[in-house]
Amino acid sequence: MLGHPVRIRVLELLVDGPMPVRDLLAKIEVEPPNLSQHLAVLRRSGLVTATREGPTVVYALAGGDVADLMGAARRILTEVAAGQVGLLEQLREAEAGRS
Repeated sequence: MLGHPVRIRVLELLVDGPMPVRDLLAKIEVEPPNLSQHLAVLRRSGLVTATREGPTVVYALAGGDVADLMGAARRILTEVAAGQVGLLEQLREAEAGRS
């Protein structure tokens, strides 16, 4: 359910609050049927909810745990990326020392 960048992006956007489909489409820039399929996966998995407000469907995170999950994932990935940058710098320094 979290294995696609579009679904991750939807969740990141919804961390800031509920959002109508038209706004999600504008921010993610995918075709409507494509977004609809990803939203269906997230709905079935229980990560998002959908409510109808007149002709508009508004999506929201299913609960605070989902926002916590996204925050934890962001922290972990930031730490991993920082570690990779540090490793790359060490490799460059070692290569420069050999020259």
